[in-house]
Amino acid sequence: MLSVQNLDKRFGGVHATRNVSIDFPDGSLTAIIGPNGAGKTTFFNLISGAFRPNSGKVIFDGQDIVGKSSLEVVRLGMTRAFQVAEIFPSLTVTEAIMATVISHLRKSWTFLRRFPVAEARTRTEEIIELLGLADKAGTLSRNLSHGDQKLLDIGLALAMEPKVLLLDEPTAGMGPDERWRMIGKVQHLWQVKKMTVLFIEHDMDIVFKIAQRIHVLKYGAVLAQGTADEIRRNQDVIDAYLGADHHLFAAVGEA
Repeated sequence: MLSVQNLDKRFGGVHATRNVSIDFPDGSLTAIIGPNGAGKTTFFNLISGAFRPNSGKVIFDGQDIVGKSSLEVVRLGMTRAFQVAEIFPSLTVTEAIMATVISHLRKSWTFLRRFPVAEARTRTEEIIELLGLADKAGTLSRNLSHGDQKLLDIGLALAMEPKVLLLDEPTAGMGPDERWRMIGKVQHLWQVKKMTVLFIEHDMDIVFKIAQRIHVLKYGAVLAQGTADEIRRNQDVIDAYLGADHHLFAAVGEA
């Protein structure tokens, strides 16, 4: 469904993305990792339409979407939740998700039929339940905890019924317990929705636990790609990012 081919991006003298080619199978859960400055967020910006590459293709649902705006990409079925949650602070959880659902449904609504209010309400309730925010449904978004605001941001992305969901550091700024709660929700929604999920994450325990495939970026290029076991044992990745402790941990786990 999503295939990135020879993607390249420069910002003046900075070569931010270097000939990146990655295929993301339908329904996969994939981690994008790498050191700070590796080009992870730039990669998301390129495939979601926020930036235009200097060269290369982004094939989504059989068409090259390079040159399409972020809004057009969303309408095609790729949505994104950001490292810093983008929510409606003056709306309740229900109101924020309902507003996004209604906005999405208006794309196919015509004056020849009544607007599907009941459908919008049902979808809103399903998303709130899926993310475990039912007890916060009437809470103003600005009064939510940091973790719940991040969940709401994911809920707003889900409201647009994506085929591909991009999560930019979903556990950023959270303590250990809150991180595992968040990633449990991400794994659950992936299993329920059966969508393709790409996520950027720095917590390697989380990455190794849930990601089906891992792609490692360094200086904008693909350094390595593979399963958790393959990445954990890859010497280039150990040297560039993981450090010897992860290699030692893997060896101890096998003993």
